Amino acid sequence: MFLGTYTPKLDDKGRLTLPAKFRDALAGGLMVTKSQDHSLAVYPRSEFEQLARRASKAPRSNPEARAFLRNLAAGTDEQHPDSQGRITLSVDHRRYAGLSKDCVVIGAVDYLEIWDAQAWQDYQQLHEENFSAASDEALSDII
Repeated sequence: MFLGTYTPKLDDKGRLTLPAKFRDALAGGLMVTKSQDHSLAVYPRSEFEQLARRASKAPRSNPEARAFLRNLAAGTDEQHPDSQGRITLSVDHRRYAGLSKDCVVIGAVDYLEIWDAQAWQDYQQLHEENFSAASDEALSDII
């Protein structure tokens, strides 16, 4: 399970060090993909394969399903962390997420998200006040 907030730096070569506590879970390979709110999602390879299989079952006649699958596949990069736990983020991914040197990696239960530090702070400020109401609405069918 991926939980917590971490603040690694992006180096000049576009490498980001993943939190040490997650390295074992990601050692078999990981997939970096564009996600919502101009963040990046980092999935263990097996988790991403399940997501891609589910998405590929959508009817190809559905334009939204086709667009999602195209964007998912085109916006995904397979990575293997180096011996120091670093991954190299593509120029396209860095541009999409607006990443500067200061980044934030957050646990999102079954995957990680990578944010620019300022973008994450702005997101938190925007959504913090509504957290209680949003959690009630988002979880109403579950709990």
